[in-house]
Amino acid sequence: MLDDRARSLLKTLVERYIADGTPVGSRTLSRASGLDLSPATIRNVMADLEELGLIASPHTSAGRVPTARGYRMFVDTMLTSRPLDPERVSRELMGVADQPLHPDQPQRVIAQAAQMLSSLSSFVGVVSVPRRASMLRHIEFLRLGERRVLVIMVSPEGDVQNRLIFTQRDHSQGELAEAHNFLNAHYAGLSLEELRERLRQEVNSLRGEIAELMQAAVAPGPPGTDGESEQVVVSGERNLLGVQDFGHDMGSLRRLFDVFEKKTALMRLLEVSSHAEGVRIFIGGESKVVPFDELSVVTSPYEVDGHIVGTLGVIGPTRMPYERMIQLVDITARLLGNALSQK
Repeated sequence: MLDDRARSLLKTLVERYIADGTPVGSRTLSRASGLDLSPATIRNVMADLEELGLIASPHTSAGRVPTARGYRMFVDTMLTSRPLDPERVSRELMGVADQPLHPDQPQRVIAQAAQMLSSLSSFVGVVSVPRRASMLRHIEFLRLGERRVLVIMVSPEGDVQNRLIFTQRDHSQGELAEAHNFLNAHYAGLSLEELRERLRQEVNSLRGEIAELMQAAVAPGPPGTDGESEQVVVSGERNLLGVQDFGHDMGSLRRLFDVFEKKTALMRLLEVSSHAEGVRIFIGGESKVVPFDELSVVTSPYEVDGHIVGTLGVIGPTRMPYERMIQLVDITARLLGNALSQK
């Protein structure tokens, strides 16, 4: 890998480019690094870093800029984080909100958290809304045709969800009635997640056709179709218009705003992040979910009463101050979790 001299120069180059936004030349690098190296030696090291794919040379400049791979090495091995005072950051967060966070209004708390992330980062703040497991009060199967069954599920709040399922064989309406009567008698009052687990445990004791119908009825569907609140709150999209890295690339901006509008890709990204502990950083197109080379995403899950219920983060250019974004996202996740955990 890199020797100490190359690591020091790469770290300095990334830091200077994040701070100034202009390609870094060998003279600037010599002054900023503090190393007693000749310009020729620095140029040789930069050529090696470029060959490794860690930096690149824009056509219009003699200086170098970090690549996504260079940013990744910087974040993973060179970033030094000085802990912020959570109380001071909390005061900053509260100063951005129009009103104090109030745990009795979770939707407003989440919206304010997204707005705070956007305001303090000057980029885009995103927060996934905690999932609300759908409870089953009543279920009914209705035969629509050969091997086609309409599943009607009613929650305790009276919400109705319809789902069309295709069965392996045709069922009479009498068989369907037997199945939904059994389900209502034995499983009403459970969440869909609890119901799936019970069915996995008891499937061998159920008659084949009943087990098939029940498993198909409660199988997970696409996001937003499973009776769960699977939403993402986005704030500060217009901030990206002022980012010089892609503020004038209307094609990239249109694709990016399309992601924000549809939110499906953001939901997948935040879902991936919710399975990891602590802060995660996606640089450039490596997330495969928000595939923009000029974009980075810093995320962290947040907990309520000791359970991970959602994810929040900041979306901005790859040339973002990662140290501050990591701390901002981490502390905001803790503050949001604490606010929502209050009774």
